[in-house]
Amino acid sequence: MWGQARSTAAARQQSSMQLNQLPAEGGGGAGGSNYTVTSPDLKAVGNDAQSLFHSLETDAFHAGAETGTAADALDSDGFKTGSALWTAWDLWRSQAEALLSACAHIHNHLEDTVTTHAKREELLATNLSVEQINKHFK
Repeated sequence: MWGQARSTAAARQQSSMQLNQLPAEGGGGAGGSNYTVTSPDLKAVGNDAQSLFHSLETDAFHAGAETGTAADALDSDGFKTGSALWTAWDLWRSQAEALLSACAHIHNHLEDTVTTHAKREELLATNLSVEQINKHFK
């Protein structure tokens, strides 16, 4: 009984297999694309991310020492505001570090994308040139 059920299910899967696809005339790679990104565009975004990283790296933490001093003074005077200030500072610091990490990741990824694309283009051009040369020797 189990063997029969398995055979029936397998036959049903084979006969009902279908590929999901878009119609040839609309999307799915057919026709021209209206979305292009060039290496200069990628470099510009990467440079903006790097600039934001350096600005934020400098500006985000300039009040850290003063915040610590103020929080300690408030704590020592018995104010609960001191611990609240520490909590706010810890949250700010962790979010700023996450943003710094994201900026660095964006910059590095886009720089790598530009470099990799240029190397692949060079390899493709070289391979096509060699292929054209080889045609003449066959």
